[in-house]
Amino acid sequence: MNRRTSARYGGPVGPDRDIPEATVARLPVYRRCLLGLATTGEPTVSSARLAELAGVNAAKVRKDLSYLGTHGVRGVGYDVEHLLGEVGSVLGLEDEAPVVIVGIGNLGRALSAYAGFGSRGFPIVALVDASPDIIGTVVNGLEVGDVAQLSKLARRLNPTIGIVATPAEAAQEAVDALVAAGVKSILNFAPAVLSVPADVLVRKVDLASELQILGYYHHHRQSGESGRSA
Repeated sequence: MNRRTSARYGGPVGPDRDIPEATVARLPVYRRCLLGLATTGEPTVSSARLAELAGVNAAKVRKDLSYLGTHGVRGVGYDVEHLLGEVGSVLGLEDEAPVVIVGIGNLGRALSAYAGFGSRGFPIVALVDASPDIIGTVVNGLEVGDVAQLSKLARRLNPTIGIVATPAEAAQEAVDALVAAGVKSILNFAPAVLSVPADVLVRKVDLASELQILGYYHHHRQSGESGRSA
């Protein structure tokens, strides 16, 4: 079996659309902004307004949406409901994508409690862990299963996305269990480099690295302000 080391992947979206990863990353932001506009009853939105809401520039909005085959009407903008449908279609939100969380420690429990997953089409259908002290307990309405029984559980619940919330040393075993269960889309919160088959997509969320990056910019901003006041 061919395996690769996971990083952050982009790639084709849909059967005939090759959309840049940076654009794919912005589409959920646009969708959130559009949902807000739809809630307030605004029928159309200009690229400038959507850019303001999303925190990017208008040219980038127009280019991103052009990958969807969507173009605004000069002087009118984009139809909010239509654009919501287009973005949702590209993101695969027309059908729900059931999620299983592996690792029910503090992070796994917090993720399982987040109602926003379900409301956005990603219902949490299963929780699994390797610890006998956690297996069989009920967390946020779901009984925690045994990760060793994940394949059997997956045949019943058919999860399409797996979330790894284990310690680093257990992450590869968790991913192997997800792959064996047929889960080919994985969101990894563990600070570990993972090996997966070539047809498995892994996205990594490294909270510690993100905090360090913020620390870097904070430090240099503070240093710059100190230098100007000297």
